Amino acid sequence: MSEPTTDLHPSQAAANDLEKGFKRDTQELIIEGAGCASCVTKIEGAIKQVPGVTGAEMNFAQRTVSVSGDADRKALVKAIEKAGYNAKPIAAGSDNDAMEEKEKAEWAYYKRLMREMTIALLLGVPLMIYSIVGGEMTVTTNSERLVWLIVGLLTLGVMVFSGKHFYIGAWQSFKNHSANMDTLIALGTGTAWLYSMVVVFAPDIVPEMARHVYFEATAMIIGLIDLGLALELKARGRTSQAIKRLIGLQAKTARVVRDEKDVDIAIEQVLLNDIVRARPGEKIPVDGLVVEGHTAIDESMLTGEPMPIEKKEGDEVVAGTLNKTGSILFKATRVGKDTALAQIINMVKRAQNSKPPIGRLADVISGFFVPVVMIVAVVSALVWLNFGPDPAVAFAIVSATTVLIIACPCALGLATPMSVMVGVGKAAEAGVLIRNGEALQMASKITAMVLDKTGTITLGSPKVTDIVMNSADSEETVLQMVASLESGSEHPLALAIVESAQERGLQPGKVANFNAIAGHGVEADYEGKRLLFGNEKLMRERNIECESLVETAQELATQAKTPMYFAVDDQLAAIIAVADPIKEDSIAAIKRLQHNGIRVIMLTGDNRATAKAVAEKVGIAEYFAEVLPQDKTDKIVELQMQEEIVGMTGDGINDAPALAMANVGFAIGTGTDVAIESADITLMRGSLHGLADAIAVSRATLRNIKQNLFGAFIYNAAGVPVAAGVLYPFLGLLLSPVIAGAAMAFSSLTVVTNANRLRMFKAQEH
Repeated sequence: MSEPTTDLHPSQAAANDLEKGFKRDTQELIIEGAGCASCVTKIEGAIKQVPGVTGAEMNFAQRTVSVSGDADRKALVKAIEKAGYNAKPIAAGSDNDAMEEKEKAEWAYYKRLMREMTIALLLGVPLMIYSIVGGEMTVTTNSERLVWLIVGLLTLGVMVFSGKHFYIGAWQSFKNHSANMDTLIALGTGTAWLYSMVVVFAPDIVPEMARHVYFEATAMIIGLIDLGLALELKARGRTSQAIKRLIGLQAKTARVVRDEKDVDIAIEQVLLNDIVRARPGEKIPVDGLVVEGHTAIDESMLTGEPMPIEKKEGDEVVAGTLNKTGSILFKATRVGKDTALAQIINMVKRAQNSKPPIGRLADVISGFFVPVVMIVAVVSALVWLNFGPDPAVAFAIVSATTVLIIACPCALGLATPMSVMVGVGKAAEAGVLIRNGEALQMASKITAMVLDKTGTITLGSPKVTDIVMNSADSEETVLQMVASLESGSEHPLALAIVESAQERGLQPGKVANFNAIAGHGVEADYEGKRLLFGNEKLMRERNIECESLVETAQELATQAKTPMYFAVDDQLAAIIAVADPIKEDSIAAIKRLQHNGIRVIMLTGDNRATAKAVAEKVGIAEYFAEVLPQDKTDKIVELQMQEEIVGMTGDGINDAPALAMANVGFAIGTGTDVAIESADITLMRGSLHGLADAIAVSRATLRNIKQNLFGAFIYNAAGVPVAAGVLYPFLGLLLSPVIAGAAMAFSSLTVVTNANRLRMFKAQEH
């Protein structure tokens, strides 16, 4: 055979991958108090110090952290609290309960923020209006001192009620010898309030021109930032829509047959090998094998394929799919967290949590950002004190406060994870499972796409089309002997021959001394005869005369058929031609890739003429035929040396080495075996349009991340100098701390809104 299989059966591969990936103990915790990207590094670092933790990854956008390992839950919570944050474990049994629990916690947090915002703005807004309409916010008389003392105490109440979480967070950070967003807010608002109280209690120690109070700034900043956090939380909820929809596919109950009676039980109670009944219109609750009945199953929610799939005895059914027509009984083969749907949900969650390389840059910058800002604020205050106009003290206070407030890197921290969440979710809706952030980013850079032929460009279900006789007695004899020879193989071409024999009522016999010749074919003994079946190269190596049929074989090959030579006792008996039909949408999908500037290359173990015929049909100019499995990897390396970013698309089994070697490996799968984890990206439908969709979503997501990062960087880069007062000498403009607070809240909201734009993206149009 031209493309030998590996020894590893797909189900075994699935089991191995499950062992490696999905069976790992993972805990998820909700984090409260994380305000900026620098918090991510602190939280992950604190968790990794806990004994038993093998990995920790925080999703700043969702404010959750996923911890792998067997660490004690209480120890994890304690470590996070010690770092200055609050943590709440998600202890629910099912994904649906976990999602509900998280949403409940977020809703409670949202309502709290809105209450705090309302209290802060009830004080801040009237004071702000008073200052705008010309009210004097200075202390010159004893009655003014009394009034502003009352206002100051009310502002202190706002700080305690509405801004308490900022001050607690800042104190915890201080104890840990670090700084974060809370530090900046606490310092900014605290400085403004303390200065105002000094003016109220001891106005004589402050120059007359500088006896200005800033209570409205403190109240407004706290109120606006609380409002920004609440709106951000609301917008963030929309980014989880894809996960919600996937979780919504899971059935809540299952009808199992116990003691010859149908019993409705919770989905969590279904056991392996239970007999489950599915009636028309019901969701399939767990993965299984049909043991009785016949139906059509709508698998579009998992694969994107619109047509229902016929199912009969012995066929697989997948959890989350919809039973359309008939009533069936099936045996549960995977339950709970092992079902294909549960694994898909798990994969999407992990991908949403992961960071692409571009996101780690933002995390690193944020880690240095806060200390740098604090230095800038101090320097700015000193410059105003020494070189500024009167009242220098007031100007110094305003500039330092404004710098601290405007520089919060919230938007920077949200820029990447928000886009990744929406992008990965969008891909999952299109039947594309992206494994991690690295794959997401790298897929956008692909310049060359290598495609396997069998099962990728073609259907992977070949049929015997021609039997050309040479020295054999009859077609039935030839077919029966070849089927016997190939009956132990899982290769698509071998299966096609066995199926053709069975269709003619021919049963394969037993062979002895079977030997697979890598990349060439197979040989064995059968009823005292030595059988040899494979390509022309194999015949010539064994010195078998085949010249008489070479021309015929080449003619068959030009028709996109694969001719294979069959010899009995070193004499050519016949040629069997097998054709693997091209998928209906392969041509259109390949055109999409080429239209996007991607160099498309086909690799196949098939003969040159067949490869040429298929390549011409689908519009591929570059192809390599008669490539052995180990040579596919060499071709990938060769392309990479030409400075190409290479994507490899195959079936995930034969092509495993090439998939691993490529910059991005794409596995064509059905979604029932998420074991195709050997690849970076899994296409749940068999269509190459999924490939084009994956690249389109990847590019759109990276574009969105860059927009977010650019906006966040520009905001901080422009905001800090303006806040420090660089425009004052030229335009007489000094930014108000209140405007800085509003700008900070607005910048985070802008990033979240831009990320949500991805939800409108239609991959099929690109």
